[in-house]
Amino acid sequence: MDKERAQEIVSSSVMANVTLNGTPIYIESVNTNTETANIHFFKNPKNSREVPLTSLQEHNKK
Repeated sequence: MDKERAQEIVSSSVMANVTLNGTPIYIESVNTNTETANIHFFKNPKNSREVPLTSLQEHNKK
């Protein structure tokens, strides 16, 4: 995922379908300098981590 799209998702009031290794996640914030995102998993919101933006995948609604 590119950093511009990740920032759009963070700023949007609409929930995007984004996954990390197939697991649904929520993007908390984006660091454009390091091209990473702070995320947490839907099923475990207390488990936050920093991951490369390239590891995130957005899935379009059908």
